[in-house]
Amino acid sequence: MRGRRPASPLPQREGLDAICWTIPPSTPSGPAHDLLLQRFPPLGDPAATPLLERFEGGDVVRADGTAIAAEEMLHPGDRLWFHRELADEDVPDIDLPVLLHDEHLLIIDKPHDVATMPRGAHVRASALARLRRLTGITTLVPLHRLDRRTAGVLAFGIVPSERAAYQQLFARGAVRKHYEALVEPGERRPTDDEGSLPRDPGTRIALRDRLIKPADSLTVQVVPGEPNAHTAVSVRGPGPRGTLHLDLEPHTGRTHQLRIQLSSRGAPIRGEDLYPVPRRDPVGPLQLLARRLAFTDPVTGQERRFTSTRTLSG
Repeated sequence: MRGRRPASPLPQREGLDAICWTIPPSTPSGPAHDLLLQRFPPLGDPAATPLLERFEGGDVVRADGTAIAAEEMLHPGDRLWFHRELADEDVPDIDLPVLLHDEHLLIIDKPHDVATMPRGAHVRASALARLRRLTGITTLVPLHRLDRRTAGVLAFGIVPSERAAYQQLFARGAVRKHYEALVEPGERRPTDDEGSLPRDPGTRIALRDRLIKPADSLTVQVVPGEPNAHTAVSVRGPGPRGTLHLDLEPHTGRTHQLRIQLSSRGAPIRGEDLYPVPRRDPVGPLQLLARRLAFTDPVTGQERRFTSTRTLSG
C-alpha cells in the first residue's frame, strides 16, 4: 500500500484535491516559479491563467497554508500545493444511481463511459469528482477502479481510517467479482488457453496469462511467463446481434485484464477500442458490465452483496 498522502492546506475545488508536489532530490534548487513550470509545463499554456498571476494571488502554498512567492528559492525536499487549472469540459447530465449509502460506503451503479478517477479529458465528469460535489463528502475515495468504458458496481469509501481495510480486500482477492460481457466470437478454434473461447452454453474454462503494461502505453500486452492474471469464464450462450454472452469471474485485478484476455483469444468485447489494436471509432459502448461485488465487510462484519441493474445491449 502507498504511504498516506499528507493533509492538504487547500480545500477541494469542484470535488478535486489540490496537487501536492515534493521537489525530488535530483532537482537543483531554484525559484519556485521556474521549478513549477519545469515540472508542470501545461501551467505555461497561453490559454491558462499566467503562473505569475497565480503566485501573486496566493494560489501556491506550503504545508502551513502560507503563500509561496514566485521568486522564492526552493530546494529538494520542499513541498508545495496548488490546484490544477481545469480546461473546458463537457459534463454529461447522466445519473449515478446509488446502490448503498451508509456511514462507511457509497456504492454506485456506474454508467458506461464515466471515468472512476479524474484523468486526462475526464476530470470534472469523473465519478469521484461528481460524487464529491453531489454529496459534499470530501473524504470520498474509490476502493477499486472500473475502466471508463466499463459499467457496473463501483465502491467508494467514506471514512479515511477505514480505507486501508477495504482496499486490502481487493488487493488480496477477497472480493468476489462477477462480470458479464458480449464478445465477438471469431472463428472456432481448439479450446485451451492458447485457442479461442468455446461457444457451447454452460462450458467453463480458465484463462491464465502473464500481462504487462509498458510505461507510457495505453494498452496491456500478453507475454510469456508465470501467469499473473486469472479469470474463470462461463458461456451463457448466444447474445444479441451475433455476439456470445459470457460470465466472467476475475480472481486477479490487472489493468484491462478481461479486455486483453478475451481479445487475445480472438473474441474482443463488442465496442472494444483498444484491443487487438487501438481504434477511434468503436461501435457503441463497451459491452462489459461489473454485475456483482460481494465481500465480508472488514469494518462491520456484514456480508455485503451489490448487483447492477444495467443490461448489455450488444
